[in-house]
Amino acid sequence: MNLSTRFRDLHQSGLLVLPNAWDAGSARLMQEAGATAIATSSAALAWSNGWPDGDALPLDVLLRAVGGIARVISVPLTVDAEGGYSDDPATVAESVLKIADAGAVGINLEDGGASVDVTCAKIANIRKRLAAAGVDLFINLRTDVYLRQLAPEDERLAESLRRAKLYREAGADGLFVPLASQAEDIKALAAQPMPLNVMAVPGLPALDELKSLGARRLSAGTAVWAASMGQAMRLGKDFIAHGNADALFTPDNIKGGWMNGLFALNRPSA
Repeated sequence: MNLSTRFRDLHQSGLLVLPNAWDAGSARLMQEAGATAIATSSAALAWSNGWPDGDALPLDVLLRAVGGIARVISVPLTVDAEGGYSDDPATVAESVLKIADAGAVGINLEDGGASVDVTCAKIANIRKRLAAAGVDLFINLRTDVYLRQLAPEDERLAESLRRAKLYREAGADGLFVPLASQAEDIKALAAQPMPLNVMAVPGLPALDELKSLGARRLSAGTAVWAASMGQAMRLGKDFIAHGNADALFTPDNIKGGWMNGLFALNRPSA
């Protein structure tokens, strides 16, 4: 079974849990931790490369990162493509094809502040370009109705469902609704035809309940990156202030020899 088919199958039953990565090292670690697929976080990847989140990352930087991740993992890779790095649907489609060529079998595409019509045009252009190239790519459409409060609170569910229908008709494969966290909303969102992706936030129902509500995908977003960098900041401050080496060496530290072993077979050929 190829990676594209495997990735689609992971959305058909159970709950696909994605602890988002931001570079090749973190992606391989997440695979070793048991991830059955790898997703990138656009924000974490951008920050790790010195760029702000929000369609600011140069495409060539993203493509290098995607290629590096694809080189060291053996599970499907889906890439957060933000808004497609352009307002022009045809340009977005070409960029997405390059992301697929770099090794992705799925993308996230967000509507953000764009109009529904523009987002639908992006999806349709992507689908047309992929079909012409004979490429199978899972388009997970992120609607930001809850995240950006694009509708009054009592209208967010209905607006998300309205958009989901239009996005599915345009060619989307999955629906991602970050910050939808109430059980009744998740159940209603999961009842529409596309697999539902939710994001880890405090107070989100537990895994078993998410499954019973019908969610098919759970993303960490920036959370793993933020927790890791928070720990790095604390250790750095302590070391700078006190030179405390003992705090840097704990039993759960990643060992250099073990990490080298993960990548030993991924060296570029001479």
